[in-house]
Amino acid sequence: MTEREYNECVNLYSDNVYRFILKNLRNEEDAKDVIQGAFEKLWINREQVITEKSKSFLFTIAYNQMIDHIRKSKRVSYKDEFSETALGVNQQQNNTKRILQEALSQLSETQRSLVMLKDYEGYNYAEIGEITGLNESQVKVYLHRARLQLKAYIIKPENVI
Repeated sequence: MTEREYNECVNLYSDNVYRFILKNLRNEEDAKDVIQGAFEKLWINREQVITEKSKSFLFTIAYNQMIDHIRKSKRVSYKDEFSETALGVNQQQNNTKRILQEALSQLSETQRSLVMLKDYEGYNYAEIGEITGLNESQVKVYLHRARLQLKAYIIKPENVI
């Protein structure tokens, strides 16, 4: 990978990787740190990385660094909370987001990552397997179980109200 190809990779994939990591970590500064580390590793290993595989390599590195970060921080999460009226957000929309966030938080890191990669980022099973280090069958099974768990959480009346 040349310097020019590296810069193209940064331009093409930085937003996608950032969104994926931010959605999982829920902290902008931590997500930026993980992304910076992933791009640094890509730069260091640019001579060994095939340009066509750079997206997969980048997501794999970012995913692994995110897991390392979670382990290091021992699952401490920081969350800024604001009242819904102060933000001027539609109550119905905010409720839906809140329920979905709560449902996602019930999943393990692996399940949440699989759901995000498949449903939010649009990767296929093989690509997800490459990124997470799981085989395609494991990805399908874990994703299916995660979706069942999400469904079970969301349809409970006490969670919707």
